[in-house]
Amino acid sequence: MIHVIAMLTAKPGQRAALLEEFRKIIPAVHAEQGCIEYGPAVDAEGSADRFGDDTFVVIEKWESPEALKAHSVAPHMKAYGERAKDLLAGRAVHVLAPAG
Repeated sequence: MIHVIAMLTAKPGQRAALLEEFRKIIPAVHAEQGCIEYGPAVDAEGSADRFGDDTFVVIEKWESPEALKAHSVAPHMKAYGERAKDLLAGRAVHVLAPAG
């Protein structure tokens, strides 16, 4: 299994718009072969350590590196990238393996 933690930072004040675009691809991603989990998360109310008001984190689980690679080149991901590019200030993607 492969885990992915992706931190997406919107341009100031644009997180809601970026999340709106992101949510449009969730059904297509869930339908991808090898997708176990895929969804956005934001800071919990009252959290001491925060990513901030412009950031959300995508938590992903994939059956294999091959499934993740196929996801990254899926047509709906390319379309999302085009729609989101003007809303996005930055992103950091961490691909992880379970600790053994």
